[in-house]
This record gives sequence, C-alpha cells and structure tokens, in this order.
Amino acid sequence: MRRIGYMMLTIITVIIVIPIVVLKGAGQSPKAESPPQKDVVGFIGDAALGSVTFDEKNGGGPKITVYIAEKDEIQEMFLEEYIRGVVSGEMPAEFELEALKAQAVAARTYAIARMKAYGGSGCTKHPEADICTDATHCQEWISKEDRIKAWEPVNAPKYWDKITKAVEETRGAILTYDAIPVMYPLYFSTSSGKTENSRDVFKGQYPYLVSVTSPNEEISPKFLTKATISNEEFVKKFSESQYKIKLDKNKLSSQVKIIERTEGGSVKTVKVGTKTIEGTEMRKILSLNSANFTIEFNKNDITFTVLGNGHGVGMSQWGATAMAASGKNYEEILEYYYQGTKVNRIEDIYK
Repeated sequence: MRRIGYMMLTIITVIIVIPIVVLKGAGQSPKAESPPQKDVVGFIGDAALGSVTFDEKNGGGPKITVYIAEKDEIQEMFLEEYIRGVVSGEMPAEFELEALKAQAVAARTYAIARMKAYGGSGCTKHPEADICTDATHCQEWISKEDRIKAWEPVNAPKYWDKITKAVEETRGAILTYDAIPVMYPLYFSTSSGKTENSRDVFKGQYPYLVSVTSPNEEISPKFLTKATISNEEFVKKFSESQYKIKLDKNKLSSQVKIIERTEGGSVKTVKVGTKTIEGTEMRKILSLNSANFTIEFNKNDITFTVLGNGHGVGMSQWGATAMAASGKNYEEILEYYYQGTKVNRIEDIYK
C-alpha cells in the first residue's frame, strides 16, 4: 500500500477575485493524501456550469483527456474508464464495496471539477489535458492491464470485477454543494478518530470540509505509529529547513513545545527554538504520517507518537470502509464526510 501524499498543500494565491487554492492531497493502500490528496487546483464560487459533451454509446458518459505521465502522452478515454483506474490506484480492492463506491464518486467529482475548472483544460501542469496521472499533482491512476499484473493472479479477476461494480453502480454520480459540483472532494488514508477543518490545514474554509468524528479508525495499520529521531538528526533537519532554526541538541526539551492544537486534534502550532511554525510543517520536515502527534524527549533522541495517516481533511478511506462495514451506503458515507453535500447525477447538473 502506497502513500495521496506528503502532500502537501498549503499555498493559496489570489488571482483577480477568484481564490485558487493549491492543496496537495489523495491514495493506494489507501494513500496518505488526496485529491488529497496531490495538487487539487480549482476555484470556489458561482461560476457558470457550462456544458459537457456526452457520448450516447457509453451510456451518457463524458470523455476525458488524460496525460499519462509514465508514457508522456495524452489519451482520451471515457470518464468511467478513467474512474476505474483511479479507484484501483487510490483504494485497496479488499475494502468494502460501499467504500469503493464512495471513492468512485469522490474521484469522479474531482475529475469533473478539473474538466470544468478551466474550460476543459484543468491540469495546470499539463494544460493540454483535463487531468494527469502524476500522483504528486492529480489523482492516482493505473491502467487495467497494469493493475491486474500488480495483483496476485488468484485475486485479480475478482478484484477488478469488484472495482468495476463500484464504478458502474455509481455511474455518473458526483457530489454537489448548493447544486454546484464540489471542487475539493479531498480524501486521505486514516484519521485520528476525528477529521480536520480545511482552514486548519490548507488555510481555506470550505463548508463541506469540516471536522467530524470518524469511529473505528483503529482497524487501520497506520492508526498509531511511532517515529524516533536522534537529537543530532533533529537539530540538522531544522537547521537545513527553510526556517534555518538553530538548536542545541542538549536542550531540546526546553526548545521545542506544542503551542496549540486544532479541533481535530492535530498540532496547529509548535515552537521550535525562537520560531513558531505550523504542525503541518513539522510533519513535513520530519516525514511524520500526520500532524497529530505527541513528543517525548529522551536522553539521546525524541519519540513522536503519531495518530492517523494523511492530511486529515475530507473523507478518511479507512473510516469509509469501517462505516460501510457497519451498514452505511456510499451516499451516507459521502454526505457524512463532506457535510452539506448531496449526491447528484452529472446529466442533472450539466444540462
């Protein structure tokens, strides 16, 4: 199982009056960062919906142009074919079917938003395409052939059939907020038991990306991890970071202190030497699984106890499969993690 990314995601620029937020987010096994995840670039606002061309031979599904990073080429494919590749790359096939369906809708929503965001040229890295397969920029994607090769032969047929079922049974379904397609359907691997408000991680406040409890996350192998770093290495990492912080390896317990936590429990700010930085920055510098951590100072090293895996905003993939196992369907899962949203059909929104 791979890592959506560290992803990620704290640059906000303003172009004219439209806020454009670059969020590095979405992952296999599942990924740490989503749409989360990768770079999720788009806009929030009352933009005109425009139109999407539908191909009746594909049951009304639109086509999408995809830059295949591994081949350095652009391919046009049906959206639903693309979504199968995303789901197989972003979420383990062993997960509950309703969780896979939720992943399919989140991925489809992200893709549609990219197709719409810049008039059909949504990939900022490869503007000639709607989206790319660069896992550090857009959504993870893998072809059917490569995905099947990567699975154990005995499991490959049933896994692909399961993913196809999840995509087909949600065909054309996307998330909307106030009848507008959601621009940031972020997702990530594992929460600490509570997700994060978008404003605490990416500085942008979006009404559907708010903190909610996420029960039964303990089933994830990355729910609780520990990372130990020597005093010397800790000092070196911060000295070489963009902050150029000078520390004394013999006085770290008095030089490093957590200042504030978010509603979701992650470290919001932490004092390191003479500077106060964000918890997400410490996570990045030290390559921690999440920003929800505690610090234990030992004689020669420091131990970080970390809860969760990923940026924590939007849908927890392990939380989604736990909800599905408890009897929730994909719409209930999505409308819980993305508060105030509704699942609608592409053809009902793009008329």
